Amino acid sequence: MATRSFADVLSEATANAGSGAPRVLRSDTYPPELTAYGNGRIPAAALQPVGSTGHRLWAPAATSLESMIMAASQDGVRIGITDSYRSYDAQVDVARRKGLYAEGGLAAVPGTSDHGWGRSVDLDLDDAAQRWMRINAGRFGYVEDVPREPWHWTYTARP
Repeated sequence: MATRSFADVLSEATANAGSGAPRVLRSDTYPPELTAYGNGRIPAAALQPVGSTGHRLWAPAATSLESMIMAASQDGVRIGITDSYRSYDAQVDVARRKGLYAEGGLAAVPGTSDHGWGRSVDLDLDDAAQRWMRINAGRFGYVEDVPREPWHWTYTARP
């Protein structure tokens, strides 16, 4: 069997994005004020900082995440952020390093990632924080939506 290059795999996966690539949001759920930019092409000024973490998300997702982190803290639980909005180039890099989800890896096809809309975040969660999230995240509009990635949470509430 011939070895395929990353570019070949990426090209094929992009062409078949709807068949096995998780986390592709329906077009009616994209943040409307961000759709003109496109997935992974949103300028920093159009995203909102998440407190002083250095991370940025779509404004409603950022506000809700800050509230959720504060509520967890009041319950004695620490929630950290390891990743948030991803540019298209960052999505390509993650796909190259971690492999495409449809191929057994951990990355969405670049240009289809929830991270590229500023709606998803990867969290640093110990066991207590993971339990807290599974019980409470829904109150803040967040869902754990990728079975192989318990750290990946997506904001689904409408503002």
